[in-house]
Amino acid sequence: MKGRIDWPGLMRVGFGALRLTPEAFWSMTPREFEAACTGLGFGAGRAAMTRAGLDALRAKYPDEPVRRRDDG
Repeated sequence: MKGRIDWPGLMRVGFGALRLTPEAFWSMTPREFEAACTGLGFGAGRAAMTRAGLDALRAKYPDEPVRRRDDG
């Protein structure tokens, strides 16, 4: 089932374990849902980003566009 969302499983956790209302469940972002699940011990969570990880992201998505010689 790789690549597919397990909606019944997510709803079981959201409504059952987290005791969310439907409105709260459907308005949550995936990050918020993950944080709530991790807080109750579901899932392993994520390790904090390392300096090397931050540097890699900054190189991939720089704040300033790289100027080329033909940019003027």
